[in-house]
Amino acid sequence: MKIPGRSQLVHFLLRVSLAFVFGYAALSSLLHPLAWIGFMPTFLTHILAAETLVKIFAVYEVLLVGWLLIGRYTRYAAVLCMLTLGGIVIMNPHALLITFRDIGLAIAALALFFAEP
Repeated sequence: MKIPGRSQLVHFLLRVSLAFVFGYAALSSLLHPLAWIGFMPTFLTHILAAETLVKIFAVYEVLLVGWLLIGRYTRYAAVLCMLTLGGIVIMNPHALLITFRDIGLAIAALALFFAEP
């Protein structure tokens, strides 16, 4: 069954769902940075303080949220989402009980990459 505007709705829902995830993570990490420090790669914590890295990453996530919600050049935003989520999983193999969800979210970002606006 063909529904008019269906591809636009799918595109919108993928963007909003990814924006929600990144937005929640950004807000939570700004409010409770100590809860997120363990997810920072150790090679980076030798360069900058872990709490500083968490704040920098939260700003990156907020920018990504804005980009997703604006809806322009979403394929590039989708690639950044995939790389970010993939990087989180790869850099935190010890936390797979938590980060396994990021694999599904990365696939949603891949779907956004291929979705027609």
